[in-house]
Amino acid sequence: MQKLAFFILFLSIIGMGDKRPAHYTSDVPAMFKGKFEDDYGIRYTISDTLFVQHPRSKYHIIKWNVKDQYIVARNDDQNPGEGGLYTRIDYMQFSNMEPWKWGFCLSVYNAKTNQIAETTAKADR
Repeated sequence: MQKLAFFILFLSIIGMGDKRPAHYTSDVPAMFKGKFEDDYGIRYTISDTLFVQHPRSKYHIIKWNVKDQYIVARNDDQNPGEGGLYTRIDYMQFSNMEPWKWGFCLSVYNAKTNQIAETTAKADR
């Protein structure tokens, strides 16, 4: 019985391979992390795991999709609206729009699950 349990465990480890988790932060470009202020004077702090729109809205990042340029996040329970729901934040880099290097859009901010947030809407780029 012990050998069977060990064999099953061994197979499950092999089956995992080198798959990286959806939230793989070393792929996130440094230009999207830090403290920012937009053209409306709103301040933001963005890290690998947290997107803050000051002064009161926090989004706990579940997934960065660097290839398709979006973030999926869970709204903080203490947010002024849609607490505990899920948000998709689409972003893109700008060319010839100095001083702005990139921008974002909360494409979905009130999804019941992270899967719904991820698949519901995409920004019109």
